[in-house]
Amino acid sequence: MVTIKDIAKLANVSHTTVSRALNDSPLIKPGTKKKILEIASQLNYTPNYNAKSLVMQKSYTIGLFLTSITTGTSSSFFVETVKGVNSVINQDYNLYVRGIENLDDYTMIHHQRFDGIILMSQSDVDDEFIAYLKEKKIPCVVLGRDIGDPSITNIVSNDREGSTQIVKHLIQQGHKDIAIIEGIKGFKSTMERREGYLQALIDYHIPIKHEYIVQGNYDMESGYQALEKLLALDRPPTAIFCSNDDMAIGALNAAFANGLMVPTDISIVGFDDIEFARYTNPSLTTVKRPIEKISSLGAKKILEMLETEKDTEMPGEKTYVETELVIRHSVSPIEF
Repeated sequence: MVTIKDIAKLANVSHTTVSRALNDSPLIKPGTKKKILEIASQLNYTPNYNAKSLVMQKSYTIGLFLTSITTGTSSSFFVETVKGVNSVINQDYNLYVRGIENLDDYTMIHHQRFDGIILMSQSDVDDEFIAYLKEKKIPCVVLGRDIGDPSITNIVSNDREGSTQIVKHLIQQGHKDIAIIEGIKGFKSTMERREGYLQALIDYHIPIKHEYIVQGNYDMESGYQALEKLLALDRPPTAIFCSNDDMAIGALNAAFANGLMVPTDISIVGFDDIEFARYTNPSLTTVKRPIEKISSLGAKKILEMLETEKDTEMPGEKTYVETELVIRHSVSPIEF
């Protein structure tokens, strides 16, 4: 097995110089660095990360944690989260993915195991986990939920504004009987999207009907069942705002199963703009919540933190990523 000492001998430099060159240190002259990298490539040198970890006191592992992987996390949400982080985390780091709900305790989270943590937070049940990371001084970036802690780097989308925008779009098409299929109780996204829905109704002086507020749990089955419940009302709604696209797809199928045409008989909209949204029949009007972008920004922030001096504390910051109304073919105007 080729070692740093072998490269040092051939390059006629110290093994410290080789180590610095392989780690892209600015202290090494470009010509020397190029020579060392060429020799390493010719010898098919592979770094020994276990030895490197001991010397550098780093694990070379970044943890990506979600509130839950099994409950309330759609496959598309999970994929986009991992995809965004993975697009930035380079080959110098391993990526470890897990749900907080699967942790028996937090003692497995320590500096020897993780250099930093990216948390896609969906609920305030994560606050205990965040407090633990702060106490242990493990670099952390929180995504997806506004946690209101100025000491933490926090990247979120403006779900409330996006929800208000899409419900106003329905109102502008003449709809007044507008229902909402909500996400999981207690999730911040559920509360934010409901607030956005209510705000749009208030702004247009449309009475709020509590029978039009139906619980879902972010999966297709709950969207299907919720729409059946709404259709059974004495006065069914003419438009449905689903708190995510998975429930909207379930609602579309329930509409067809009940002999309704979308959007001729009923309009259905979603939230997230998952990849499937453009391929439903009809294609789904929705709000683009750029999960992949949020996740990649989070990964860039954690790397930035890890590149600073170990004892240098970076101040927290909050970044808002804009949502965007995506108009397709699942809404039609009310005929008067």
